[in-house]
Amino acid sequence: MTRKRILVVGGTGYLGQHLLRGYSGVPDSPYDLAFTYRSNLPRDLLDAFPGSLAFRVDLQTGGGLDAVSQAFGQPDVVVNCAALSVPRACEADPAAAMSINVPSTLLEWLSTFKEANTLLIHLSTDQVYEGVKSFYKEEDETIPVNVYGKSKVAAEQFISKNWSNFAILRSSIIFGPQTISPVPKSLPIQWIDGILSRGDKAEFFDDEFRCPVYVKDVVTVIQALTSKWISDGERMQLLLNVGGPDRVSRAQMAETVAHIRGYNTSLITLVSASSVDRGVRSPADISMDITRLVQTLRISPTPFKEGVKMTLEAEGSG
Repeated sequence: MTRKRILVVGGTGYLGQHLLRGYSGVPDSPYDLAFTYRSNLPRDLLDAFPGSLAFRVDLQTGGGLDAVSQAFGQPDVVVNCAALSVPRACEADPAAAMSINVPSTLLEWLSTFKEANTLLIHLSTDQVYEGVKSFYKEEDETIPVNVYGKSKVAAEQFISKNWSNFAILRSSIIFGPQTISPVPKSLPIQWIDGILSRGDKAEFFDDEFRCPVYVKDVVTVIQALTSKWISDGERMQLLLNVGGPDRVSRAQMAETVAHIRGYNTSLITLVSASSVDRGVRSPADISMDITRLVQTLRISPTPFKEGVKMTLEAEGSG
């Protein structure tokens, strides 16, 4: 079998690193792996995946993509994990949010190859939904309430219009174990665990709902799409909600950590999201219906409590 080329864009980020580990862990792997990074390349990441190639790429300008063409060639699959994903940062600089989150330079680069036979797997977000009901379906209207969500809707529309084979994954909060090279942003379960383990009281929203998804489930989804594309070679234009099976608030997330660890739940103070000014509007309920995901790929995402248990076990007893 001919080896297939996989390019992970944003390979030093949280999902990117878990993807590299997932692809590398395939027995007798048929994949040649490459990944992009924005500024700093962690040594421990290179050491962990010695067979992969790393390329410094600026997605706003497209700088560095030519080097991928020369040293790696046309990928069979590109997984785009790169994004400006902090809503407050997007609100502060909408132009940067659009130029990073809409993959125009990436598609321009892919268009330079003679044949358009690369599958683009693009990470979108549940924040494309307005948040006024529970369990959104893929066909529901997208009415984002902040710049981050608007930039992701623009990305989805750009890809649908300009590329022939794609899978757009509307992901909820991704949680799970820390990465090989620890990421600078705080991870949701680890952050909650850290606060409660110190015996500190903390406020958690009880009126914003999402469907957090275990990171290894997201990796499994992307690997399944990769295998499907490589084995079938049939035109693919997919839009999938990628969330866990449980609709939970931040307060319920904290309570789950407390119950598993045996912390005092009185440390958890329930507050309304409207009581805090975060400098950005946030949708109230963007829980998602994942029926299409389950039926299309025959994948059943991990229940939230089980994912939290596995996450905490991976972190040690704390």
